[in-house]
Amino acid sequence: MDNKFVIGVIAAIVIIAASVLIFSSGGSSSGNIDVVGSTSVQPVVEKLAEKYQESNPDVRINVQGGGSGVGIKSTQDGTADIGTSSKNLKDDEKNGITEHVLGQDGIVIAVNSENPVSDLTTDQLKDIFSGKITNWKEVGGPDGQINLITREEGSGTLDAFLSIVMGDEDMKSDAIVQSSTEAVKQSVKQDPNAIGFVSYAAMSDDVKALSINGIIPSEATIADGTYELQRPFILLVKGEPTGPVKDFIDWVMGPEGTKILEEEKIVKSTE
Repeated sequence: MDNKFVIGVIAAIVIIAASVLIFSSGGSSSGNIDVVGSTSVQPVVEKLAEKYQESNPDVRINVQGGGSGVGIKSTQDGTADIGTSSKNLKDDEKNGITEHVLGQDGIVIAVNSENPVSDLTTDQLKDIFSGKITNWKEVGGPDGQINLITREEGSGTLDAFLSIVMGDEDMKSDAIVQSSTEAVKQSVKQDPNAIGFVSYAAMSDDVKALSINGIIPSEATIADGTYELQRPFILLVKGEPTGPVKDFIDWVMGPEGTKILEEEKIVKSTE
């Protein structure tokens, strides 16, 4: 057999083997990643995905909302590569799921910019959302009916608010239900008598943030725990992440991802 032919065959085999090794070891990352869940976490993950894809153009990351409940279920049944949650998982939801905590997010009590009320106690907040307090003048505001804006069933923001603020009290049944953080914010912006709760990461100057028990929501007060209305932002994976999913999560939890999380006001706890 011709020596040149043999050498050529061997060289080809070496090249193919090297290519397989590089691919399998993560030297090149490609594929689609479907992310589903919390509408509060959604814009943060969209920013992370956008930046990651700049240096990993072969990866396509599709980010959708639906709520934390959807994110947890989609992770459990394998219909999403990554689920997102803005609430702590219950014990019966954790089975087989790996959690990657991005940081803490405050739950901001938002009112219309024209509302002169600037501070509420947690007891006042509970009485407002349970219907015991129905007029702004009862908490130092103008004479006007308080209009409650809340989130849909399965929302991590709602679950955290109920757990932290409401306890055993039921929320007033005629509260207006919105399906996203942005929708709550828009409702509050358009109604001088409205009050709602939104993600600190999504807050903007078009609505007014109230202090609670004299503590204003800020990165510092969320980090040290003095602002009590807060919850985690979590990425969820069924089992242990592998391939492009692992590469993306490792990047998110690394220096570049951490920088973006800081820019998006996701707070690392200092408690």
